[in-house]
Amino acid sequence: MNDEAQRLREQLLVLRCQAGDEGAFEELVVHYHPRLRYYLRRILPRPDHADDVLQEVWLAVFQSLPRLADPTALAAWLYRIARNKASVQWRVRPPERLLDVSDLVEEPSEDNEFRQEDAQEIHASLDQLSPEQREILVLRFLEDMTYQQIAKVTGCPIGTVRSRLYYAKSALRQAIEHRRLT
Repeated sequence: MNDEAQRLREQLLVLRCQAGDEGAFEELVVHYHPRLRYYLRRILPRPDHADDVLQEVWLAVFQSLPRLADPTALAAWLYRIARNKASVQWRVRPPERLLDVSDLVEEPSEDNEFRQEDAQEIHASLDQLSPEQREILVLRFLEDMTYQQIAKVTGCPIGTVRSRLYYAKSALRQAIEHRRLT
């Protein structure tokens, strides 16, 4: 299914949910649950809290979905709710800063071939970044959100999204290099 067809399908599902169709809500859950779970596991200070927070997210979505005015904004709206629920966990237990952004080193990759091991290394290296850095990378590259959508989710200007993405990519490069050296 192409991107346009997927967007239209999601809009239709939102409208069906708003009309009271429980089956449509189940379809949204099936589609977004794994993605939201991964997102929450990456941004929470304790990834094992992701499932508890995700239940709160789906409850909030179920209660608020009838008031969603723009069905085209579903993805950004879902991630915004997830981020807000995760922020409660951040306040209870602030995330540690694992990697200092001031020590960033930028070196271009010499190997252009992408392997399964590379993907595993990236996911493992993501764990070395701060939750804010993981969040911006997950939204941009794994969820394929635009800068505008990320700005809606995070509640910051597009320029800040660009800046955070730049530093997060640099921090990820450093984390990957550090993993390779150890």
